[in-house]
Amino acid sequence: MSDEAAAVTYPSGIPRPTFETPATVPELLVLTGMSGAGRTKASAVLADLGWYVVDNLPPHLLAGLVSAHISGEAQRRLAAVVDVRGGEFFQDLDTVMDDLERKGVPVRVLFLDASDATLVRRFEEARRPHPLQGDGTILEGIARERERVADVRDRADLVIDTSSLNVHQLRDVMTTEVAQEVPALQINVLSFGFKNGIPADADYVADVRFLDNPHWQPELRPLTGLDAAVRDHVLASDGAREFIDGYAEVVHGALRHYRAHDKHSVTIAVGCTGGRHRSVAIAEALGTALRTRGHQVRTTHRDRSGT
Repeated sequence: MSDEAAAVTYPSGIPRPTFETPATVPELLVLTGMSGAGRTKASAVLADLGWYVVDNLPPHLLAGLVSAHISGEAQRRLAAVVDVRGGEFFQDLDTVMDDLERKGVPVRVLFLDASDATLVRRFEEARRPHPLQGDGTILEGIARERERVADVRDRADLVIDTSSLNVHQLRDVMTTEVAQEVPALQINVLSFGFKNGIPADADYVADVRFLDNPHWQPELRPLTGLDAAVRDHVLASDGAREFIDGYAEVVHGALRHYRAHDKHSVTIAVGCTGGRHRSVAIAEALGTALRTRGHQVRTTHRDRSGT
């Protein structure tokens, strides 16, 4: 191939497109590495953090992805999973990244690796062949892949060996070292009425039917726990304040450890008989108590408008 031809094509022979640098240049993370080293889990972590993630993208399409990603929701950070599943197109990756960097697009390369023994074990446990195994052994497929990805590994900004990492530890590494952010655990405090059933997505269920019921006060009956008169009545009930403080402290102790176990959100359901008075007032107070302990809390009321 002549130098002139090489200038307008990638190594695979695909034409190199003209590429206009976006006005606002998004960050691009190229996620690559050995098959079985955890790319699927790693890309899921980035997606959960709000990244725009594209899996198994042929390298020559990266320029178009970046160029289109310039406004609105497209301002999210980009991650592209590129690996040997792309066949002959994988050889274009180095050239594509060079083109992007010359155009001013910041490109980071994350390479996930693992020992041969670990990769063999993972493929055997999954009962799936290695993508380059062909009619050979898993180890032969791994050896072929190591040869193909050697240059990209050398170029990587960060290499993570996942041999000794479980899925939770990999998530921690991805959030702190790659995304460099630790999202807050979302706490949902939901009031409900037991007569309408316990919410199906409740992680905790608190029963506040032991408190004085405003329903039996004619002037309070048409109101809800969001009204000051009902709120004050409920919070003045014997044991209300102790329950709120004690329950908030117990839940707080557990919530501090949830992120280490891949938990993104927690629903705390607070129930009374009808879901209009006591549960609403206590849910609001419990939400406030958890916010003072540093949690991000949303309070909703499923049955407040019911009868």
